[in-house]
Amino acid sequence: MIDPPDIALAREFRERPYGVHSPALQALLNEMRRGPHKGRYALYSSKPGEEWMLIQLSGERGKPPTFHPDVVFTTYEAAEWHVFKLRWKQMTGSDLEID
Repeated sequence: MIDPPDIALAREFRERPYGVHSPALQALLNEMRRGPHKGRYALYSSKPGEEWMLIQLSGERGKPPTFHPDVVFTTYEAAEWHVFKLRWKQMTGSDLEID
């Protein structure tokens, strides 16, 4: 849980999704990537290097993820930002109101 939600960390991720992050942002990203796999949002490269699709992990060995073919991105940055916002909502209970 992000308590209290720090919008500055979301802005930092939006501006620089790759590379070295501040310790606070790295801790947040670690928390977002930790925990049960069931229902976790992730990305699938539907066309390597060209297109990424949103998926949700099943959390069950041998059970495939749920694919969301209606949620597709042509840049990896846009895809990562979308997943960040979904994970933010899962952790805070509220939408991230920046773009």
